[in-house]
Amino acid sequence: MQSILIVGVIIITGFIFGELAVKFRLPKVTGYIIAGVILNPASFHFIPEDFPNHTGLITNISLAFITFSVGGTLLLSGIKKLGKTILYITTWEAELAFIAVAAGFLLISPFFIHISEATWVATFIPISLLLASLASPTDPSATLAVTHQYKAKGDVTSTIMGVSVLDDVLGIVNYSLAVVVAGSLILHKAFSVDSLLLKPAAIIFGGVGLGILFGSIFNKVSYFIRKETEGVFIVATLGLLFLCYGIAQLIGADELLATMAMGAIVVNFNPEREKIFMILERPEELIFVLFFTLSGMSLNFGILAKSAILVVFFFIFRALGKAAGSFIGASISGAEKKVRRYTAGGLIPQGGIVIGLALMIKQQTAFADIADLIISITIGSTVIHELVGPVFAKMALKKAGEIKV
Repeated sequence: MQSILIVGVIIITGFIFGELAVKFRLPKVTGYIIAGVILNPASFHFIPEDFPNHTGLITNISLAFITFSVGGTLLLSGIKKLGKTILYITTWEAELAFIAVAAGFLLISPFFIHISEATWVATFIPISLLLASLASPTDPSATLAVTHQYKAKGDVTSTIMGVSVLDDVLGIVNYSLAVVVAGSLILHKAFSVDSLLLKPAAIIFGGVGLGILFGSIFNKVSYFIRKETEGVFIVATLGLLFLCYGIAQLIGADELLATMAMGAIVVNFNPEREKIFMILERPEELIFVLFFTLSGMSLNFGILAKSAILVVFFFIFRALGKAAGSFIGASISGAEKKVRRYTAGGLIPQGGIVIGLALMIKQQTAFADIADLIISITIGSTVIHELVGPVFAKMALKKAGEIKV
């Protein structure tokens, strides 16, 4: 079957279900994922069974966009305005969510995960670390939709939005470290100074350094094309962005940190930053339709059915970590009572980048035996988070007195 026909079906189906989701006051991402589930080769035989296995290019392009945009939120002047409360809450809630999921899955994995020849070192610990790294990020779009719909305004609203943007950064760092450690455990590589410190440092700092380099190159290039049309800006932006991501993959540096660092350099040192990020917003909807619909198509229904209880555990562990972390961070920073009590309610939604991170796990041969399980848990929990997240956010903001319903 022609690939172009399949892509057309994917885009139109994702678009329709995204619009239907909005009608039911749900995030568009939920509709896209449902569209992917419907188009899944296991349930709808119009799509060849192996098609989702050949969509790595779309996944990588989407992640380059997403991480570059995440880097674009790291405007230093804006971060300073957010204040120490948001920085403390972000650190504590992101890392305690990681710890809660890691510890929780270490306890339950032997009882609920049944993989042949599974061992603690090569199976249960890697699964726990990888899932934990996917617990840190928050999807700000769902909460943003609630705040716009009900015109929420106040300290809790501002705190939630600031934290949900910044914790993506910690999520990417956690993921980068978890992949290195989990890969070493699965491949039975002995831990040494090189494997435990030097190699991860090279991967992480190599990615950051590459991002700084390409961000600086882009800033120079954009100076010379500042009077050109938007089309020229699009070509230059995408060309250097994909070069940055691709070279990072080629040399073994962290491609996510590379494109995120590139975005941070652009937003902080490029006088044309508003124009650049505005231009990138235009193809964003198309990329999201493809990305999330394909995510739903990547679900393994057999594994999802068996791992349904694990999806519930992931949701509970992550929520507990977020709640405890936001309360501790707010308390340490001296935030007012309503910020301590209600901020966690707006940090439940999860989606966007975590699905991309989960799909990246499948691209690494070391994780072949556990990738489908992690993807199923991640996408399953994303649907739950995106369904109940806005409800929790609305309740929290209502109790904080920042919306009138």
